[in-house]
Amino acid sequence: MVKVIFSILILVAGLYACNEEIASPIKKKIAQQTLDTPKNPFIIVLGTTQDAGSPQIGCQKECCKHLFKNPASKRMVSSLGLIDPVNKKRYLIDATPDMTVQNSILNRYSKTKGLPDGILLTHAHIGHYTGLMYLGKEALNGSEVPVYTMPRMKNFLKNNGPWSQLVKNQNIKLIDIGNKDTLILSENLKIVPFLVPHRDEYSETVGYKILGPNRSALFIPDIDKWSKWDSNIITEIASVDFAFIDGTFYDAEEINNRDISEIPHPFIIETMQLLKNLKKQEKNKVYFIHLNHTNPALNEKSKAYQNIKSNGFNIAELKAIYSLD
Repeated sequence: MVKVIFSILILVAGLYACNEEIASPIKKKIAQQTLDTPKNPFIIVLGTTQDAGSPQIGCQKECCKHLFKNPASKRMVSSLGLIDPVNKKRYLIDATPDMTVQNSILNRYSKTKGLPDGILLTHAHIGHYTGLMYLGKEALNGSEVPVYTMPRMKNFLKNNGPWSQLVKNQNIKLIDIGNKDTLILSENLKIVPFLVPHRDEYSETVGYKILGPNRSALFIPDIDKWSKWDSNIITEIASVDFAFIDGTFYDAEEINNRDISEIPHPFIIETMQLLKNLKKQEKNKVYFIHLNHTNPALNEKSKAYQNIKSNGFNIAELKAIYSLD
């Protein structure tokens, strides 16, 4: 009889241990803490690394070895969150392989639950749209989650499995956006997509200009070279308050085992050279994002990181907040 009672107690204890509502006093205290976030629209950085993350699969270099043993929780794939607390709206820019955690962060900082009010995609490279898989029937089985797409991106999702299944099952609802057309996300938040040159095997590639009540931001995680763009990056930086731009590679040395023509990006050292004559306050607007796993700027103790900072520029950091008011 004693053994039976003891077994039941163990079973009950196990059931309570799996219940999120029954938590330790310490966990409850942490969960009840309120975040000090802006009361008006703001941007939150939800990821800073290149599509395949860090460490990257199969990587044998020093930049990855210790991370396989001790993963860095800060190294999630490049994404921004847009939050309008007044109108209780929040959006994701790009659906990354880390979208599960990123959506949780977005909810925590927007003090909401569930899914974002919309997902804005930049292009069809793996780090920027494959998080949509979590909205399918194998996972959340979402219902008409708004996904904003350019024409080629829309066509790609509609006509290629498994993404077409998301459309067919109405897990996602594709919403058209156009080059340089202003999209109103809320009363205090607007966004403008614009085309940038970037391989474009399956879709066009866009950057976004984010417009708040009083401040604005540029988001260009991927571009081939600044010289190929029909806009001037110096002029575009001057027109905003924050610029989150392609920092995939610090220089060519880190990818000496691959043909650089196959993966064109502006090296950080090239961008800094291009922007070297900017005034201090203009340089301070720049945040390099979408860093490859080989990029030494991921390490705050590296010479590359220190060089970027000493030249007046910044590296985007996870959960950093930028007010748009």
